[in-house]
Amino acid sequence: MKLNLLSCDAQRPDRRAISNCISEISSNKDQSLSNEITDILLEGEAIEIELDDKNSGSALRALRKLSIDYEII
Repeated sequence: MKLNLLSCDAQRPDRRAISNCISEISSNKDQSLSNEITDILLEGEAIEIELDDKNSGSALRALRKLSIDYEII
């Protein structure tokens, strides 16, 4: 499943939690790349990631908990 991460609506986003979440849910991302993706997302750019299909439900819940807007591609 592919997701397009659009924005983060949290007033004070937790960069480390977002980076860890992206690293855990995405299929090809390591921690340093997740840190870069988090910075890009918080600057307002959309990011496309690919999820493992086996944990897509819990991944979507984790993104909603972090106030990240997404769309399924």
